[in-house]
Amino acid sequence: MVVARRPEVFVRPLTMEEGRRLQRITRTAKDPVKLRRAIVVMMSGQGQSVPDITSLMQVSDGYVRDVIHAFNERGFEALDPKWSGDHPRAISERVRKHICLIATTVPAEWGISGQSTWSLRTLAEHLITRGVAAAISREHLRRILRAGGVSWQTTTTWKASTDPDFIA
Repeated sequence: MVVARRPEVFVRPLTMEEGRRLQRITRTAKDPVKLRRAIVVMMSGQGQSVPDITSLMQVSDGYVRDVIHAFNERGFEALDPKWSGDHPRAISERVRKHICLIATTVPAEWGISGQSTWSLRTLAEHLITRGVAAAISREHLRRILRAGGVSWQTTTTWKASTDPDFIA
């Protein structure tokens, strides 16, 4: 029985400037994902094999191969992590505009008494009970309103003086 060996994968030949840039990234990167990817590319550029890199970096050989292939295809752009995935938004743009429209109204218009302005908690509960959104957190609601340009001031209360000569 012959065991097939996986072909060696190496990063494309790096220029001196690319090597310097990789070194700079490995010294200054704040993001651990970008740092790890830069180290993988730099080690491959120095002639380290995939098995050597995986044992030193404690990552899978698939990860190392993916990073090397991505760098060969896209260059330094492949080092940046893509935190926002390709998943669709849970709340559509039309619903977001509707939420902003509701937030600009007075709660009394919707039959909610005892409040002159919306709180995030009350607005979220209202949106869920009305079926506008199946579920929504206060933080997500805050981001939607901020993106829609809706802002409000915290309600301030004060007590009027009982002194009959207060105004004078």
